[in-house]
This record gives sequence, C-alpha cells and structure tokens, in this order.
Amino acid sequence: MAATRLVLLVALVATSAWELPPSLRMATAAQAVEQAAAAVAIHALRPLVGSAGDLGRRGGVSCDSWRLAVEAHNKRDWRTVPADCEGYVGHYMLGGHYRRDSRVVVDEAIAYAEGLKLGGGGKEVWVFDIDETSLSNLPYYATHGFGTKPYNATSFNEYVVEGSAPALPETQRLFRKLIALGIKPVFLTGRTEDQRAITVANLRRQGYSGWDKLLLKPVGFKATAIAYKSGERRKLQDAGYVIVGNIGDQWSDILGAPEGARTFKLPDPMYYIG
Repeated sequence: MAATRLVLLVALVATSAWELPPSLRMATAAQAVEQAAAAVAIHALRPLVGSAGDLGRRGGVSCDSWRLAVEAHNKRDWRTVPADCEGYVGHYMLGGHYRRDSRVVVDEAIAYAEGLKLGGGGKEVWVFDIDETSLSNLPYYATHGFGTKPYNATSFNEYVVEGSAPALPETQRLFRKLIALGIKPVFLTGRTEDQRAITVANLRRQGYSGWDKLLLKPVGFKATAIAYKSGERRKLQDAGYVIVGNIGDQWSDILGAPEGARTFKLPDPMYYIG
C-alpha cells in the first residue's frame, strides 16, 4: 500500500512537472521521488488524510493549528510536542515543508540585507542563533520523538560534543550573502563556554567561516534566554556595533531590546525556550 501511494504521489508531481522546460523535468522528477519517499517513510497516513484532517481529529489535536499557535507565539511555555503530533512534526521537519518555510524567511532576509545602505565603518553586524538556526539538531530529535519526549540535558549535550550537527542550508546562504555585502555575522547562542571548542569545530566543519564573534553563555549563568541574549546584544551596541539584523528559531532569540533593526524567525515546532 505504501509503495502504491509513493508511485501515485510521484506520478502527480511528475505530471505537473511536464509543463516545465525539458531541462528542468528530470531534476523535478528526482526531487519528487526523494520527497515522496520521505513522506511515506515518516508518515504514511499524511498524503491520504492530511496533517490536520482525520489524523488530527482522531488524536484530539489539530497538529497544524497547534504549530501555527507555536510559531505565532500564541502558545507559550510548552514543554513537549503533543504525543499525537509526533508523526506530523516528523513529516514537517523531514518531508520538505520545513525547508520551504525556511527558504521564505531567508529570501526575505536577503532582500532586506541587499537594500541596506551601510555606514562604511565596518561596524554593521547580523546576529545568528546557532541551534536550529545555523546548525540543525534534527539527527538528535529524530531519535527522540521530534520533541514529544521531555528535554534531557545529558543526552542532548552528549550529542552536542560529537560536533556532528549539520548546517541549515538556507541559513548558510544568508550567512554567506551577508559576508559578501560587508555585514559581519555574530553568533549568539545559549550554549555554554565549556562547549566553545566543539562549537567552533562544528561550525567550521560545516562550512561556516569569517564570523566576527561567537558569544556563549557563562557556565552556571542564571537568567532567562531573553534576558541573556538581549543583554549580550546591548553589549554589542554599547561597543559601537550596529545590529542591522537578527535571526533565530526561538522567540527568545529575537525579543528584548535591542532586538536589532529587523528580526527574522525561523520555524521550529520541536521545542520552546522562554
């Protein structure tokens, strides 16, 4: 049955691709196979019933409405993804939708950056979060219920010290564009100072280079994420830097003065940091 659905899904996408120029048909068909295979492997029901249709009602949760509330910051201080939404979140993160949503955010960020008139002093910076912004911890969360299980600091930190987190391609595209424009990237992360070496190694291994600063939280520092990150941005501003942009996956990455001249929120339905 799963194989039949895969064939039908590929056929539908390939049919629509037939209207494209011949040079693009082959690439589109290959992408269709890859995305359809991911859809079947992650959540075989979704292509039939929809993420918020029968599946959501059976579980008592409309999963796409729940995700919208999360991204709009209407739902706050939640600890885990609803158990019945594990398949929905897994499909969203791995089935192509997450990348498409991220692409929209980054396209807007790049359009904004290209329209900036820089002061010429070389003090313009753009603040980047790291986890689920510059690097992806999806390999970890894919084996931990896509956020349906309570956060386990021990197992997560074991994953971090492996230094194997892949880059988020859309964020990396923005990072490289900013350097080309003369805007200096600054990493501001909730990771702690004792993880500096492995974080630098992971970033460099994934192709990030040329950043201006990497700001990590002191070990044992007690404050909310908003208080910590806004405080670090204030220090940057007081040192004469101009924060022209700020991007993160959590609202706590982009709230709290000074936020930056413009903020951009990437999607993340797997966890919440207040």
